[in-house]
Amino acid sequence: MNKLYKFLSAALLSTTLLSCVDQLDKSPLDSFDNATFWTTEGNAQLALTGVYRGGIVQNGTSVNPSNWWAYDGLLFLEFASDNAYDRRGDNSAFHRLSNGTLTPSINILGSYWASSYKNIANANFFLENIDQVPMDQGRKDRMKAEVRFLRAAQYFYMSQYWGSVPLVLRTLSPEEANSVSKASKSEIVDFLLSEFSEITDFLPSHKNLPATERGRVTQQTVLAFKGRLELSEKRWADAEATYGEIIQMGENIIDPDYAGLFLKANETSNEIIFSTQYIDNLGANGMLQHFFPALAGGWHLYNPLGSLVESYDFTDGSAFSFDSPLYDPKDVAKNRDPRLKATILFDGSTFKGTYITHPDSSSSPDQLGAGKQTTQSGFGLKKFVDESFSGNLTNYGGNTPIIRYAEVLLSYLEAKLEGGKAITQADLDATINRVRGRASVGMPPITTTSSNELREILRKERRVEMACEGIRYWDLLRWGTAKDVLNADFYGASFPGAKKMKMKDGKPDPKSRWYVTTRKFREGVDNFWPVPQSEVNINPGLQ
Repeated sequence: MNKLYKFLSAALLSTTLLSCVDQLDKSPLDSFDNATFWTTEGNAQLALTGVYRGGIVQNGTSVNPSNWWAYDGLLFLEFASDNAYDRRGDNSAFHRLSNGTLTPSINILGSYWASSYKNIANANFFLENIDQVPMDQGRKDRMKAEVRFLRAAQYFYMSQYWGSVPLVLRTLSPEEANSVSKASKSEIVDFLLSEFSEITDFLPSHKNLPATERGRVTQQTVLAFKGRLELSEKRWADAEATYGEIIQMGENIIDPDYAGLFLKANETSNEIIFSTQYIDNLGANGMLQHFFPALAGGWHLYNPLGSLVESYDFTDGSAFSFDSPLYDPKDVAKNRDPRLKATILFDGSTFKGTYITHPDSSSSPDQLGAGKQTTQSGFGLKKFVDESFSGNLTNYGGNTPIIRYAEVLLSYLEAKLEGGKAITQADLDATINRVRGRASVGMPPITTTSSNELREILRKERRVEMACEGIRYWDLLRWGTAKDVLNADFYGASFPGAKKMKMKDGKPDPKSRWYVTTRKFREGVDNFWPVPQSEVNINPGLQ
């Protein structure tokens, strides 16, 4: 995922080094002579590129999530949260993760599962063969550490969403794969913590990563994922120490330009610790085709919900209220946290013209409720949506951030807070206030050190700072709040006086909001995903 990656990705689109592995019962490698391949460092680099690439680069739009780090696998998880709605409707597989209709037959479960084990198989094969290659031991150790991380990352996500899954650390025969048993979540967590600890020192730190290798794993990448795991396992002291290590390195920043972090022009920012790498027309993605509004030729798949928009405070630090004199229904971003305007398109926004979603509009291609490819909430996505791009929308080369330094600072504060440590103003100024105080945001500093008050403030800060980046659903699950937050009616934009309004059960919303959907998260059922039915059919032991 460096310049070598970007060069090779075009060739790998037509000649795949590591053959597609759709299930556990396939060999990871069958397209070249293995006896002669592992003989040069160049071939080892090619193999490493193949492991990095996984199923991410598809050069166009995709129907199902292709990888945890592809935009359709990462950002679409927001559809299962209270942040966004999939324009394809209530039957969207992502909605079914949290609306009370989750079953083992939902297609995206199989997509995530197959992609994970394909990447695990490729990593295992690499690790079983790399020692044959005559090359400098230091470079070889780094490659092995990178691949061990890439394998561990698959298990991180699977542990978070499935809990218990097969822990496969070597190439399996079809017979072995068809009878493999699941490891407990605790076993997977122990494995991951051990891997993350063992590999870190073999990797360069962020500042020592050459520009030509941007996108490869660094020490900060590994530590950030280790911290995420410790947060989810409520190992607060460990998480505080892990995130503290990244902070002490002093190599990352809070970028003054919030909006630019999600555009190609600023994808080298030192705030971005790890990101999925793309390049126009070669190793590209279809993000803009999915995200652009109809006004700009897009499919408007990503519809932010009103509950997200309403979570952005006013610029004086007061919480949003429809009754506040600071609220302007004709300009929802007026007097609001600047991150709102950088994240959300709303009625009257400028985007390759004027974005009009008012339901009474008679001519806008984005009129709310007017057709298949219009917004279903009255809002569109501004974050990631590069207005300067004028090429084929299915061949966009903008990167997708996976870990940002802002998350590190907020997670460090969370770990310290939940671990029972006394929080000082210095702690706030070094973490949450650095994030919300960046030059392009400039929100008032937080001063309360009350644990209960700060918990709610911090959780809201995570929501608005990392909105639509694929982390909200995970946060709700690990906090144990999904049972409350995702058992509710969800609305979109407010249109006071509108003649055409979608209502729930024919009852108008007191705030004149467009009704979107209702979620019914089932506590004890929807906290973890079921193993895909297609896998259980092959191996009933996975039930």
